[in-house]
Amino acid sequence: MIQIQKHPIIKGAFILTMTGFITRFIGFFYRIFLSRTFGEESVGLYQLIFPIYALGFSLTAAGIETAISRCVASKVSLGKASHAKEILYTGISISIALSCLATFFLQRHSAFIAEQFLNEPRCESLLVILSYAFPFASIHSCICGYYFGLKQTKIPAISQLIEQITRVLSVYILYLFFIKHSLNAGIIIAVIGLTIGEIASSFFCIQVINSKKSGTISIPSFLSGYTCHMKELLLLSVPLTCNRVLLNILQSIESVSIPLQLQTFGFSTSESLSTYGVLTGMALPCVLFPSAITNAVATMLLPTIAEIQALNNRKEMTAVVKKVSVLCFSLGCFCCIFLLLFGRLAGNILFHSRLAGEFIITLAWICPFLYTNSNFISIINGLGYTMISFLFNTLGLIIRIGSVFFLIPFLGIRGYLWGLLGSQLFTFLCCLTFLTHYLSKK
Repeated sequence: MIQIQKHPIIKGAFILTMTGFITRFIGFFYRIFLSRTFGEESVGLYQLIFPIYALGFSLTAAGIETAISRCVASKVSLGKASHAKEILYTGISISIALSCLATFFLQRHSAFIAEQFLNEPRCESLLVILSYAFPFASIHSCICGYYFGLKQTKIPAISQLIEQITRVLSVYILYLFFIKHSLNAGIIIAVIGLTIGEIASSFFCIQVINSKKSGTISIPSFLSGYTCHMKELLLLSVPLTCNRVLLNILQSIESVSIPLQLQTFGFSTSESLSTYGVLTGMALPCVLFPSAITNAVATMLLPTIAEIQALNNRKEMTAVVKKVSVLCFSLGCFCCIFLLLFGRLAGNILFHSRLAGEFIITLAWICPFLYTNSNFISIINGLGYTMISFLFNTLGLIIRIGSVFFLIPFLGIRGYLWGLLGSQLFTFLCCLTFLTHYLSKK
């Protein structure tokens, strides 16, 4: 029996957390460069296409990446390294096929999407360039999922840094080239940089995977098991994909509906946009910042749970779930107390906004549940119950979106804040009940 140790989770989470902080640091100065170079309006156009990118990525790669991670962890724990490689290549083939369809669709309907959905015809050319990123993002994502399944975060971390650094450098080089030749350096070069970044990271991942000698596969073996592997991946990835798509749609609905519902409450257009900006641009990032740690733990937790399940070690399963749950909930409680004590001060000092401080104090109560839920969902996905996690997330999102339409008109923005709390609490209780029942079974 293989002994499952906790240190791979800690080590992997640490690497992912540090990488996340570095990329956020680079991204911070990159956004400053874009704003100063191209102006706020152009940056607005650039930001406008990201919901489309997020939706496309969710449909083509996000769910498959998680499914690969879970399946690979299970196969490796049973000594089936070649099957793990077959899972990877099967996932890549599915993801590339979907991403090519997404690329074709986006290029063919870029004008319609820009005019009808984004209400900005100038986004058409940006969407066309953006579409080329999908196939490379799929390859990058699938290979990262494979290494997450092996509980090896070094390659995904390096690929993330390569993607970010290449994106920034390519945009800067293109900008200098355009300026040198007296050409108009529009915001389109930022989209080109995004695509180049995905190309660079995917080629790095391909080079790494091809250099590994272990877990080699034969073509006949791969073809004979393709249908079985595809069925296994799709059963796991479809609910995950639906969940990600639903989340992206919800975020789009929220971004439009919250200011409108605030106007129903009695705010002017300017007041509603300002309130929404304080909430999403100041208060929420402050509250969500520690989640970088718990999200990194969640990434490592999924393959660990899948490995333990494959070995049928229920005692180890119970120990890991309890330990991670206590740690995440404790971190959330600490952050909650800290924000309750210093939230108003943080709003005044960091953002020079009294309203931001009030929002931070209200949002502080979601921390214990928010930080724990990401790991609960990861555990449930690791067990293979992706449909259950999809159901819990969907019900939580319904509560969240319901607060926008039914609470904001009567309570203002606080209605939405309490809706967020209710959503996280509901998801927490559902996950806790399910896991308690699962672990109590003989």
